[in-house]
Amino acid sequence: MVLVYIETAEGKAKNVGLEMITAAKLVSDKAVAVIIGNGNEEAVKQAATFGADEVITVASEGYNTEAYCYIMKSLVEKYSPEAVFVGSTLDGKDFAPRLAAQLGTGCVTDVVAVKVEDGKVVYTCPSYNGNLLNDMVVEGTPVVIVRSGSFKKADPAEREVAVTAEAIEVPADVMRAKIAEAVKEISETVNLEEAEVIVSGGRGMGAAENFALVKELADLLGGVVGATRAPIESGWISRAHQIGQSGKIVAPKLYIACGISGATQHVSGMIGSDYIVAINKDEDAPIFDIANVGIVGNVLDVLPLMIEEIKKARA
Repeated sequence: MVLVYIETAEGKAKNVGLEMITAAKLVSDKAVAVIIGNGNEEAVKQAATFGADEVITVASEGYNTEAYCYIMKSLVEKYSPEAVFVGSTLDGKDFAPRLAAQLGTGCVTDVVAVKVEDGKVVYTCPSYNGNLLNDMVVEGTPVVIVRSGSFKKADPAEREVAVTAEAIEVPADVMRAKIAEAVKEISETVNLEEAEVIVSGGRGMGAAENFALVKELADLLGGVVGATRAPIESGWISRAHQIGQSGKIVAPKLYIACGISGATQHVSGMIGSDYIVAINKDEDAPIFDIANVGIVGNVLDVLPLMIEEIKKARA
């Protein structure tokens, strides 16, 4: 059995949680989804639809590191799983290492592949800015942080599975930190991890006002806007749009890289994209090495033409 923690947002499962069900099935004959919180009925249905063999729910009032660690630790002690899978979200990366420490086990981070060799589970993780892939074997019950987009969700199917509601009371002395107030910036509503189409701009966009072209193309394609670190540090766009090693890890069906050279730090965050289109005036730019389609030209000339042609095709 593998316990798969499925994070939710507004009652729905985040994609990485559903993707991890597929990963769990590669190493065990039983994937048990764990959903913490309240009002997550839709997420429970999604977990079953995308392949969970069983669902465990635990009531909880909002995310808290200590509380989630205590809940997950209690479940591990009761069910004795082979591993615990957690998505590489902000919350997941926050509590997973602490959970591993409390369990006295290993924590494998940024996993992009799993397999079984000689009866042992092998976890593959990028190292050295993604230049090398490192295979790891962990004794005991590891806590495994899985990179979003590394696995595909199973084909959806209507399925009835057992749903167990566990009542876990978190002791007051465990809650050493308490949330006094939660403030959410409007920019944080950018949902890069769940997007199927992302149009990203890099240093080659030249100025903040030129990102209007990136946004227009993204809107036409029903996608969202991404960015590399350089435009963000220049103040051209909010940090909520950052993709890469120090930003968000994405795996859309279509990724359009506009004026992006292809530095390792950025590529490591979008290499899981299904189809990559790159626009850059430097024909030797590294981004072309991973692109399915490369367009050599000034992005400020190419984007208006792409936008115009798309509008014509839809007219």
